[in-house]
Amino acid sequence: MQEETANIYKGCDAMKRIGLLTSGGDCQALNATMRGVVKGLSSNIEELEVYGFMNGYKGLIYGDYRLLTSKDFSGILTTGGTILGSSRQPFKLMREPDEKGLDKVEAMKQNYYKLRLDCLVILGGNGTQKTANLLREEGLNVIHLPKTIDNDIWGTDMTFGFYSAVNIATEAIDCIHTTAASHNRVFIVEIMGHKVGWLTLYAGIAGGADIILLPEIPYDIKKVIEAIDRRTKAGKGFTVLAVAEGAISKQDAKLSKKEYKKKIEEKKYPSVAYELAEEIKAANGPEVRITVPGHTQRGGSPCPYDRVLSTRIGVTAADLILKEQYGYMVGIVNGKMKKVPLAEVSGKLKMVDPKDQIIQEAKLMGISFGD
Repeated sequence: MQEETANIYKGCDAMKRIGLLTSGGDCQALNATMRGVVKGLSSNIEELEVYGFMNGYKGLIYGDYRLLTSKDFSGILTTGGTILGSSRQPFKLMREPDEKGLDKVEAMKQNYYKLRLDCLVILGGNGTQKTANLLREEGLNVIHLPKTIDNDIWGTDMTFGFYSAVNIATEAIDCIHTTAASHNRVFIVEIMGHKVGWLTLYAGIAGGADIILLPEIPYDIKKVIEAIDRRTKAGKGFTVLAVAEGAISKQDAKLSKKEYKKKIEEKKYPSVAYELAEEIKAANGPEVRITVPGHTQRGGSPCPYDRVLSTRIGVTAADLILKEQYGYMVGIVNGKMKKVPLAEVSGKLKMVDPKDQIIQEAKLMGISFGD
């Protein structure tokens, strides 16, 4: 096996210089993924320089980086967050100069060339991916690794961070079940996911939620109240709702983007969960309580599944670097690692299809989606 590996990478004796950056919202397996990249490279070449750009694209723009050593990647498999820090840099603003007139794209290119990088490995979600593709179009050697708790990146079955977040959101629903049953209350658990509902869907099913509301399936408040009433009439004194933070009513779904944005700005409720609670109460429904796990869904150690997935993704990225194959996202499809051209997936969202088999299965067992 060692001889086979040596043959694959024959001619890769020259020093490799790579850059790493983590961008967007953090998640549990960023460190594990970077560890996979570095271990995959250092195990197969003699000389390796790894530069970590601090706080996402900010570090690449403003030249905030440091040379990392093997010690930086030791013991971080189980550590959540990111050793490099992160920040959000909206893609739509990347072509606009900063407050001092700096051309951000040119600044990123200059720092890349100044360090004589062979490749820039970028870990992030959809917005991060779009900027990665922009840099590819500008001539940089780029590899994107799909990070998000939303699992909404096109071209991969799974993103690292998703299952860890599912575990946390499910545990929140589990804990709510006992108190909801004890007090015969309706409980709304608001789960992360502005545009896409995979996290709410999986956690809702795993946690035994009675009603699941997703951004992709606009709900009718009357149907939600009917579902609660059915449980009450069946002698079940409590109901648990798993609600994505981006869940939307059928009425609001008919509004134009401009109209909906105006309504959101004028809303008196901090989030959709509070609006739902008010509407249930107004219909003479039972007592309602709200739980928002919030950023706990991004925190803590990665679950075992994510440790394996992120390691595989990182090592596959190392394999691409050693073979000098750039301009790809590393995904997993049908259990196998796959290189996916960035140009084919950049800007595409993987949303829940209301006709998906998993939705139909959930409905068969009596879960309401408010539609």
